[in-house]
Amino acid sequence: MSEASERAGAFFGRRKGKKLRAGQDDLVQNMLPAIRMIPGSDIPGHFPNRQARETWLEIGFGGGEHLAAQARTHRDVNIVGCEPFVNGMAKLLAVIEQEHLDNVRVWDDDVTDLLPTLPDATFDRVYILYPDPWPKRRQRKRRLVSDENLEMLARVMKPGAELRFASDIDDYIGWVLARALRSQAFRWTATRAHDWRKPYDGWPGTRYEAKAIREGRVPSYLTFVRV
Repeated sequence: MSEASERAGAFFGRRKGKKLRAGQDDLVQNMLPAIRMIPGSDIPGHFPNRQARETWLEIGFGGGEHLAAQARTHRDVNIVGCEPFVNGMAKLLAVIEQEHLDNVRVWDDDVTDLLPTLPDATFDRVYILYPDPWPKRRQRKRRLVSDENLEMLARVMKPGAELRFASDIDDYIGWVLARALRSQAFRWTATRAHDWRKPYDGWPGTRYEAKAIREGRVPSYLTFVRV
């Protein structure tokens, strides 16, 4: 485990839930090392399709439903998925194996350890979907979206690249807007309320979104462009 993962204040919570099934454990032990990102290495070199149309990043993919849907729909796009939660990683690995999704690579540790090692202007799109809101005041410093992390993301995003952030927690939406709007690197694309209440085109949904809607919370979908 990295130093960042061990520190108090990491943006993610637990690393492992219930015991993995034998097949899942085999995937984590054998498949994960084969498709794990190598910090500091050339991004295209990780993928068979070196001439992919774009490269996308999803931070905190949970069970991997959204990432897998994007990977199967956009086979001409290379996708990097970051998720420290072992059980979520195992679920995505199973789908990658079953569907032969060779356009996915993963990082199973703190994304803030990986990002500083990547070249400038690496990504054409970044997703942060339903991250842990860390709702208590004393926990808010653990939120993934911070001035520092937005600056880190801006460096690895191409001009014109999109940062897509979704959450059902109003306080976190306001938190993200405040930080993105004071950043010189991002422009919020919304011009009316409908723009942030409407899911993204081709949106497959996530289990977190479904739970939020069942419990009466209204999701918001923010889009920022790297200027």
